[in-house]
Amino acid sequence: MNTFFGIMIPFLGTSLGAGCVFFLKNELKPALQKTLLGFASGVMVAASIWSLLIPAMEMSAHLARFSFIPGAAGFLFGVFFLLLIDRLLFRLSPGKTSPKNENHPFRKNAMLALAVTLHNIPEGMAVGVVFAGMLLADAQISLADATALSVGIAIQNFPEGAIISLPLKNKRNSRTRAFFYGAASGAVEPVAAVLTILLASYIKPILPYLLSFAAGAMFYVVVMELIPEASGGRRSYMGALGFSLGFVLMMALDVALG
Repeated sequence: MNTFFGIMIPFLGTSLGAGCVFFLKNELKPALQKTLLGFASGVMVAASIWSLLIPAMEMSAHLARFSFIPGAAGFLFGVFFLLLIDRLLFRLSPGKTSPKNENHPFRKNAMLALAVTLHNIPEGMAVGVVFAGMLLADAQISLADATALSVGIAIQNFPEGAIISLPLKNKRNSRTRAFFYGAASGAVEPVAAVLTILLASYIKPILPYLLSFAAGAMFYVVVMELIPEASGGRRSYMGALGFSLGFVLMMALDVALG
């Protein structure tokens, strides 16, 4: 039951963000959006280190001085995997408003929603990996570690849900339909998490690589999408403050509860 609720937390974050369409007439205010994105960045970085990379290296302790290899290899693979998605498929990051050579509003929103949905797949895999590691008896991952990562991803998903739903609210789309589109972009996360958990017995030997793969994917999202949006334009200090607060809070929770 804890596993079920844990893998649903990121989807809840997306749904709550999409629910802003019922309460806000316009998009989130820039200062608030920068703070949330910065906070999410800090949470994701801390969760990636303490919930993914450190457990991956601890599980590879039998390699002695080379215990860093699974972590390094998986991390880089996670980064290049997300880079491949961006380069070959969409070249569109959440928060941007238009893909190359295309200005039609419907096209913009559709491409944005599709890009966010694709980026949510590795995030769902990350949640599935940590909960799979928790379920394995000899894996050094606690419920607190797995939950911390889920909460971090959920915080990141909140502004994404709002970014998708709010522009879709117009004469053609009701608030309910706009909410549905925003929430649906996060539905792939629990699906990816469940599939990963079901394959837990097969992935056990490569679990350190998968944990660090998830960390690399998360770092890519933070560096390429969240931080640029949080630090650009006016009041960029709100993003920096949010990052610091998110990092310290997640670090404290992970260490105290782990």
